[in-house]
Amino acid sequence: MSVPELDVVGIGFGPSNLALAIAVSEHNGAGGAPVTTRFLERQASFGWHRGMLLDDATMQVSFLKDLVTLRNPTSEFSFLRYLHTRGRLIDFINHKNLFPLRAEFHDYFMWAAEQVADQATYDAEVLSVTAVEDGRGEISAVDVVSRQGGRIATHRARNIVIGTGLRPRLPEGVTASEHIWHTSDLLHNLPRVRGTAPRRFVVVGAGQSAAEAVATLHTAFPEAEVCAVFSRYGYSPADDSSFANRIFDPQAVDEFYNAPENVKRQLMDYHGNTNYSVVDIDLIDDLYRRAYQEKVLGRERLRMINMSRMVQVTDTPGGAVASVQSLVTGEVTTIEADVVVCATGYHQADPYAVLGDVADLCGRDEQGRPRVERDYRAATDPRLRVGVYLQGGTEHTHGITSALLSNTAIRVGEIVDSVVTRRSAPTPAHVPVGV
Repeated sequence: MSVPELDVVGIGFGPSNLALAIAVSEHNGAGGAPVTTRFLERQASFGWHRGMLLDDATMQVSFLKDLVTLRNPTSEFSFLRYLHTRGRLIDFINHKNLFPLRAEFHDYFMWAAEQVADQATYDAEVLSVTAVEDGRGEISAVDVVSRQGGRIATHRARNIVIGTGLRPRLPEGVTASEHIWHTSDLLHNLPRVRGTAPRRFVVVGAGQSAAEAVATLHTAFPEAEVCAVFSRYGYSPADDSSFANRIFDPQAVDEFYNAPENVKRQLMDYHGNTNYSVVDIDLIDDLYRRAYQEKVLGRERLRMINMSRMVQVTDTPGGAVASVQSLVTGEVTTIEADVVVCATGYHQADPYAVLGDVADLCGRDEQGRPRVERDYRAATDPRLRVGVYLQGGTEHTHGITSALLSNTAIRVGEIVDSVVTRRSAPTPAHVPVGV
């Protein structure tokens, strides 16, 4: 049985590939040659960091950096259009705030996903990606095999867009359990301890998620002690100043891509504090206010264990025991807790991992990272005529916006343009794979 070829199969349907589906929809609606797609998502419905959709958590990017506006300011998929349909546009304007609640932005994503649902298949686990050779020995398509429930489906694609997102990272040797959590599961796990009168929580980490977890647990459990463990002297504020924010501009991607390797490293070192291991200043001030108030009142539940690191955590029948070492003295202290929460960030899994044997035809640099062209297409062996596009895993080539919302609208527009342009040019040049 022949399988019809699609222009694009997207693996994963988070915000990045959702934005791509919208860009395709708008391209097709503009009268151009249609781009055919299918996006495969292993979740049963659209979801984005549901475990951290705290009631008072706000976005760290402007609402104007939504799924479409920087690419198409007149789009009907914009956050402002969403607000209008929800009857909150005037209320939002009166709020005088560029940064919506994270829960509200998630609802915006869901609203947008519903409008392009015809392009997505949920509850679909990708099982394999297999090369389809033509008569000349070239790989002109791939078969993406997925499982939805008990049904196996095959989608043949001329291009693949990998948008599988980030994976929660726990400290080395640590396994999640009933008493050891990653912040990505915070809201999912909180019902386990509600009503159990917990005595103590330990939160490990110095970034935004760590500070939000500390604030949430401190509020939700007014009788419990909350110990914040981090290696810094104090939480560091995020640099969201106007000039520093230019690192997220679309033009900055061109500049970063063309910069020498040593300059790329310098830029990441200089401006990592716009995104990594930093906290909104308002939240820092709120936590300090709480700690100071408790000091005045003589009941200190919020403990900042700074200049320290967790060297071991042991699961016990009734909780967990964290071993915390002072970076100053080297002394190790054990802290018994009902729960240890690891706000230890995320890692980018190898985006080629989903490709099976096809990954051998995709280029890597001398450090084993994907070699990627400016249009987010992986450099491949000339035999591989299939486009492999990466949404994420390109920070080393395209800069800090690789997996962030800031440049998503522009990035997906460039990917659609690349797919359409290369489709009309049957013999595109390929960069050698290298080693």
